[in-house]
Amino acid sequence: MTTSKPPQPPWSYSVLQSVAAVLADTSDGLTGGEIGELLSRLDMQDPLRGATKRVRLAEAFVVAQSRFANPRRIITFIVTAMEPVRYRNDLELSTLREDRLNEHLAFVGLRVNDKGEVAREAKAQTLDEATRIATSIHNELQRRKVHPEVLRYCSVEVLKKVHFRACLEATKIIFERLRRAVGLQGDGAALVDAALALGKTGVPALAINELGTQTERDEQTGLANLIKGLGGLYRSPTAHDWRLNRSVSDDELLEALTMVSMVHRRLDGARIADGSSS
Repeated sequence: MTTSKPPQPPWSYSVLQSVAAVLADTSDGLTGGEIGELLSRLDMQDPLRGATKRVRLAEAFVVAQSRFANPRRIITFIVTAMEPVRYRNDLELSTLREDRLNEHLAFVGLRVNDKGEVAREAKAQTLDEATRIATSIHNELQRRKVHPEVLRYCSVEVLKKVHFRACLEATKIIFERLRRAVGLQGDGAALVDAALALGKTGVPALAINELGTQTERDEQTGLANLIKGLGGLYRSPTAHDWRLNRSVSDDELLEALTMVSMVHRRLDGARIADGSSS
């Protein structure tokens, strides 16, 4: 495995700490066993084995950088931890860790690329530009008065990664909302059908109107199809291509998120089969 030559100056403690926090995150990070195995394999000291994962890994990074007088061994740790083969059964976790790492590596002019390698990247200028774009988009969404659920998943931290990722995150919450509303554990088109399809009885688990006329029934079916379409555009592709290189323009992002907002508005007034509100 090869990596682009990293900058030689040591990283600041804050960068070492933030990178360690991503890789040793309580919910989505490496396990204690994985951290120990990697440190041993890469001939890195493990001075605080009894500490929390984050503190343990941060201290190991500090010791390694001091020992070699540069961050090369830490970069090797990142590359090894991000090997694509590790994520063959959990591609979304790979994307999540990569995105989080890149937020912090950008401050030292590096990024984890599509192959799991560490390569050179522009430093603060790229972050500043991305933040300005994200802030502008966020302001426009507020001007459009989009649903609060959309704004929750469209912070600067999400938008500055990639627009496609913002669309993905916003779309995922629709499916999560359906699961919560009807108490199901499915996903994708099957979940949408279970929650919104009229079925043989003509009574869906979750109804967005009274379903008293053909127009209202068509409206119910239309919303179900729209949600399936959003899933097909922004969610299903990640299941088949773990690093989908899909360009989403500012205009498409705004349009997609506005559409997601409309879906939430319709679900706000939906009622479950026993007549209560969702």
